[in-house]
Amino acid sequence: MEFPDPLIPGTLIKRYKRFLADVTLESGETVTAHCANSGSMLSVCEPGSPVWLSPARNPDRKLKFTWELIQIGDAMVGINTSHPNALVSEAIENGTIRELQGFDSLKREVKYGKNSRIDILLENEDGSRCYVEVKNVTMRRDLTGGAPAEFPDGVTARGAKHLQELSDMVADGHRAVMVYLVQRDDANAFTLARDIDPDYGTAYDQALSAGVEMVAYGCQLSPQEISVSRRIEPLG
Repeated sequence: MEFPDPLIPGTLIKRYKRFLADVTLESGETVTAHCANSGSMLSVCEPGSPVWLSPARNPDRKLKFTWELIQIGDAMVGINTSHPNALVSEAIENGTIRELQGFDSLKREVKYGKNSRIDILLENEDGSRCYVEVKNVTMRRDLTGGAPAEFPDGVTARGAKHLQELSDMVADGHRAVMVYLVQRDDANAFTLARDIDPDYGTAYDQALSAGVEMVAYGCQLSPQEISVSRRIEPLG
């Protein structure tokens, strides 16, 4: 996924009210950018960090910038949660995600389950289906050695619900896959942050036992583009 316009570098002052971030641009101007991430952003919102913003294409939009990337140490991290579904779809279509090949069609945001929408629905002409849910992973609390990226970064009852709904699809005779997309280029392992949300850990274990497939993939990131680049073994 290439950014359609050049990103604008700056320095993070603070993130606040969940969806706002103040950033100092290289010109010295301070702007307020939209933060498209409702999570806690634990480990990826350190004031003083280099960040990159995308300019709004709609001239009437109140906030003229969207926060896209942050540099943590030597790592680039993508914090915009509106991108993972498109990134995973692109990686399925170009063959990067090997586990999700061989389907005749790919659809996004399809209604299913109990008043929900699946992120990606893969189908074959014979009627077989694969339900794919995508979770954005940014947290890495330990930057030493081979420490893993972790999910979730806060309590997520909604995330546990998604795991149950995927389990229901398996019970109905379909494939169901949870894709943890690690939007950082410094993580080669992935695990659950069970200390942050034990209930999500329990839901994960139950879904795995029910036949839901768990896969994790990492990204390569730059101010020019983000791409899914490598498989990461989930540690559970």
